[in-house]
Amino acid sequence: MDYSIKNTTKEQRIELIKSWQPEDESFDDNDLDIWEIYRDYIDGKKEIAECNAEFAKRTDYMAEN
Repeated sequence: MDYSIKNTTKEQRIELIKSWQPEDESFDDNDLDIWEIYRDYIDGKKEIAECNAEFAKRTDYMAEN
């Protein structure tokens, strides 16, 4: 399936992100908020790859400092 913004509704994007949410609704003890990471995708502003790239930049920066 094509999960690009143009081929999905907001509801479909929410369901996709929900499907990625772990059962216990956390990522171990890392305090990651999957909803914040993909907020712009859900809102139709950025594609998944763009959100992933931004998240990777933030985590690389945090690891360096």
